[in-house]
Amino acid sequence: MNRALFEGLTDAIGFVGGALLAFFVARTIGADPFANAAGTGTSSVVGILMCGLGGGVGLHGARFWRRSREKRRDEEA
Repeated sequence: MNRALFEGLTDAIGFVGGALLAFFVARTIGADPFANAAGTGTSSVVGILMCGLGGGVGLHGARFWRRSREKRRDEEA
């Protein structure tokens, strides 16, 4: 697989996965990002922040996984 394509796909999967996980955690604790239409309530703001942070953590995790995979492959060669 093309290296750039693999990098883009893993970044996207990590970001979306992290954001979705954070979204469901936020909804579980009562911080619904879609609680009101304007998105200005405290619950909405906390939920939106959690989704953003979750996406960032997921992206970082995907990049960490990709680096460790490349390092392991280099050690085997």
